[in-house]
Amino acid sequence: MFAATVTPFDLNGTLDRDAARRNVRALLDAGLHGVLLAGSTGEAALLDQTERDGLLQAVRDEVPSSRFLLMGVGTESTRHTIARAKHAATLGADAVLVVAPHYFTALMTPAAQKAHYLAVADASPAPVVLYSVPAFMHFHLDPDVVCELSTHDNIIGIKDSSGNAEWRNGYLRARSATFAVMTGHAPSLSQALGEGCAGAVLAAACIAPKLALAVASGVGLGHPEDAAEAQNGLRRIAMEVAAPYGVPGLKAGVDAAGMSGGAPRSPLLPLGDDARAVVHQIVTDVLG
Repeated sequence: MFAATVTPFDLNGTLDRDAARRNVRALLDAGLHGVLLAGSTGEAALLDQTERDGLLQAVRDEVPSSRFLLMGVGTESTRHTIARAKHAATLGADAVLVVAPHYFTALMTPAAQKAHYLAVADASPAPVVLYSVPAFMHFHLDPDVVCELSTHDNIIGIKDSSGNAEWRNGYLRARSATFAVMTGHAPSLSQALGEGCAGAVLAAACIAPKLALAVASGVGLGHPEDAAEAQNGLRRIAMEVAAPYGVPGLKAGVDAAGMSGGAPRSPLLPLGDDARAVVHQIVTDVLG
């Protein structure tokens, strides 16, 4: 079970390395198996390369060899994605998460998806995790392409944030000893795990890591009913915080949970006082 972490900034809008370290330490102390840096929740599109480097360098020593550090490196350019993947590997990322290019959405055909990921996987020193997030990509990775890519020695899994059961079941056809299907959709976590997903990479877990673990434990022990309360809590965070308020809401939720979220980066706007109070109340209710 992984948390998709926020990227904290100080009052001047500069990367707050100490806060990033504290957040990761708290999430791992809660029992999570790893963290994702510079994913969608981490405002990846708004970070420059120096900040990406600083974030990875700051956190690397907080993640022991028994846990996993996943770094988002996807860009609109295959060449640039390869360069980022190589750089992340030199700084100690255990694997890299690669969102599909999506600016030229209509041209990201199955053939284009396959060619992009094969080029990245062939060149990356670090193992590659595919990333399908239709909310931002405006399309989903083709399940047949994912099944083909899953046989590549350097492609170890997929994060599917769609919540779409049909697409998820298509990806699950690719499961093997060397390829894991992970969900990134908190509201359907128990369903996805029950269908065969190996785990999850969740934004909601950066606020409520123990709830995510409780869902996984209940499903893993064959008692999904025991995880119902935890699943309901995760669903509330996803549907009442992340869905309406996005990254600013998630960062406010991280603050409410006692970690360091802080303000988002422009052009994202921080929550107003009323919305922040709503988020604080939801998180307080969910975490007890």
